[in-house]
Formats: sequence, C-alpha cells, structure tokens
Amino acid sequence: MGMELLSMRHWDLAYPDPKDLQRAQRDQLERVIGVLPWVATVDAFQHWVYTHPDHDRVQRAEAWTRIHERFSGRVVDWTGLEEERASFWHKQLHIFEVPFYYIEYGIAQLGAIGLWAQAEREPDAAVERYAKALSLGYTRTLPEIYAAAGVRFDLGKPAVTDLAGAVAQELRRLRGMN
Repeated sequence: MGMELLSMRHWDLAYPDPKDLQRAQRDQLERVIGVLPWVATVDAFQHWVYTHPDHDRVQRAEAWTRIHERFSGRVVDWTGLEEERASFWHKQLHIFEVPFYYIEYGIAQLGAIGLWAQAEREPDAAVERYAKALSLGYTRTLPEIYAAAGVRFDLGKPAVTDLAGAVAQELRRLRGMN
C-alpha cells in the first residue's frame, strides 16, 4: 500500500496524458480513503459477533445493519433491499477465513497515507525511511517499524482526521485541475 502511494509521483510514465494521470491519481486516493469505513465496519461487526457468542441469526443481521449504517451513513438508499443489506457482510471472506485480520488493512492503509503525506514534503527522505522500515521486517514492533518509516503509529480520531484531511486536500487539488 505504501509503494502504491509512493509511486504516484511517477505515474506519468504509465499515463503520459495529464488528464489520464490526474484521473488515475484521483481514483487511487478515493479508493485509499474509501476503504477505511468498510474496514471499520468489518472490524466492529467481528467484535460484536465474538462478544455476543449467544446471538442468533436475527440479532446478527440487526447488528450488521446497525454497524453498517454507523460507518456508511445514508449514502446508499437500501429501501426494499433490507434483507440484502442485513447479509452484506457475507461478501467479506476475511470474516470467515481469517477473523480479525481485516483491521490490518486499515492499519496498513493509514500507515501508507502517512508515508505518502511525508513524501509529498520530502520524497527522497520518505523513500529512504520506508526502505529502512522494510529492512526491519518482523524484528521490531509495529510502532517501531512505523517510527523507522517516519510515520506515527496512531489510530486515534485526531490522527486519522489529519491523514484524511491530507488526502482530501490533494483530491481538491486534483479535481481543480480539470
């Protein structure tokens, strides 16, 4: 995820047309930020499932619907599709195959955004720190690896808000180029 964002400054090699480049970069950033509510939804649902071991099918559907609405708001009108929404969690195989792993995508994505934000200011230094962090492999804790990359390991609301703000600012810039 980090490499995807770090490489964006060189996408002109694959997208020589400036409009295509702009669209590709915009699409990438929208996907990066757009996945976070889904990750939060899946993680919150799994937490509910495992902390309510005696739940039944109806309670599970109600919990999913409530959690899904919490993180997705009212962007989509599910009127007439309530049953489909209540089982929408089935599409996420991680819930069945590797419970509680999906949150790692959110953690990695937030780290990648932090890396990208720093590369916007200091591209060469950011790449050097990223390579240093990768060289640590699993010899250090996740916060130590993030620190080596020059990224704060902070999943709190203020930190996530700052990262989302950086992406939003870049999206505004890209949209303004039209």
